[in-house]
Amino acid sequence: MHLLQDSSNIDESFRQLEGMFIEQFQRVFTDDLAPRSVIVIPSLTLDSQILSKIKGHFYYEERMLCMLMLLKLPETRITFVSSVPISSLIIDYYLHMLPGITSHHARSRLTLLSCYDAGNVPLTEKILRRPRLIERIKKSVINDDPAHIVFFNITDAEKELAVKLNFPIYGCNPALNYLGTKTGGRRFFRQCGVNIPVGIEDITDEKGIIDALAALKEYKPDLNKAVIKMNDGFSGDGNAIFYYDDAPLESDKLVSWIQTNIKSHTKVVAKKLSYDKFINKFTKMGGIVEEFITGSIVTSPSVQIRINPIGEICIISTHDQELGGESHQVYLGATFPANREYAVELGSICQTIAEQMRDLGVIGRFGIDFMSTKQGDDWFHYAIEINLRKGGTTHPFLMLQFLTNGSYHPEEGCYCVQDGSQRFYFATDNVQSKRYKGLTPMDLIDIAMHHGLHYDHSKQEGVMFHLISALSQYGKIGLVSIGTTLERAKSYYYKVLNILDQETTFEQY
Repeated sequence: MHLLQDSSNIDESFRQLEGMFIEQFQRVFTDDLAPRSVIVIPSLTLDSQILSKIKGHFYYEERMLCMLMLLKLPETRITFVSSVPISSLIIDYYLHMLPGITSHHARSRLTLLSCYDAGNVPLTEKILRRPRLIERIKKSVINDDPAHIVFFNITDAEKELAVKLNFPIYGCNPALNYLGTKTGGRRFFRQCGVNIPVGIEDITDEKGIIDALAALKEYKPDLNKAVIKMNDGFSGDGNAIFYYDDAPLESDKLVSWIQTNIKSHTKVVAKKLSYDKFINKFTKMGGIVEEFITGSIVTSPSVQIRINPIGEICIISTHDQELGGESHQVYLGATFPANREYAVELGSICQTIAEQMRDLGVIGRFGIDFMSTKQGDDWFHYAIEINLRKGGTTHPFLMLQFLTNGSYHPEEGCYCVQDGSQRFYFATDNVQSKRYKGLTPMDLIDIAMHHGLHYDHSKQEGVMFHLISALSQYGKIGLVSIGTTLERAKSYYYKVLNILDQETTFEQY
């Protein structure tokens, strides 16, 4: 890892940049014609071992190509930095979707820079190792235009890079990152008076896990499963499920039974991560153990919130997440908006949480995940974690917003475009098949054009693809399918699957 130098000087410089951004926000952000520069650095600055379990993780940087839609503002410039170069076909695909701006005009205001490095090191670290690239990023901002940086998540590495570039970040000071840990999130939710699953936080070793598992079972004798979570796990890949199958009813025998069976009764969510490696990583990171929420109807909604630099709170969106993997712990996709039976209520809960986060100094976009169960006619919500970063629901909503110029109404739980009609979408990063391997970006665009899979501006419906570069190597792609109803949105998604399957039926890869 890159070592910080003169941390006190970096802290002071970062505070000055934060103060400068408040003035910049008040002066620029309400004027669509104001000159500005946005530097997009989509680094997944996460634990390297967990990051390595995500196939083609550096291609996930392309999810933030949705920020290119800001080029619809005629005086806005964007600098997009990536680990590896992005095909011009993919860039043209996004620019073609810009409403009211020619792709030529937009392209003249876009600077693409690359580290030419596909290694497992996070993008921010790659940039910090390349002082000449840092200078090129600086020079991409012309005429002393107001500029700020957008990251996927913010750690001390992003803080150092911001100081080296001398541009502020639209995001949260990493000193507050404890709120985004599993332990910190549970403690904060409790402070806010929000329901959380029964559990124990601030666990640091295997013995602590065993004691917590025993305590949960004694407190809730009918409990069948518990979730073990690393503090800084990502997309469920820092989790493991413990099964209480055949556990003794006698409390004096329970701890011994768990000690004997913990390895055989624990299923690690991340593929190819052994129990021993999981425990080793957990010991270094710390974490929590909590009950596995069950019920006849269980959903996993999330809420996106933004706190701007002057403290205004916006409930951006609600989603129902679709989960898979071991005991449905891995994020696969989401529908938008969330179920209207509880979308408004969740927005109200998150407004309360966000107010207390604002008082601590949090700014930027973040998400809050819940588990919700229905009992009779009532829904019960349990706050699970704060994602103090961009998430899997960030880029689909930004695409919807940029393409339709509509807005989410948290008081009604619906999204409306300019004519008052509603829009829905299904989004996923996980359309994947071995048969798709070898399809190039050009192949995908040809297939999409031939079968009418493009987003249609006249109807404000259709499909936008992302993670396009991952298709050829991993047979994997992401998409957001937009419709006037959720059923229509999902029909576009299934149409894509059917057509890709038809087009690759006779291919041998």
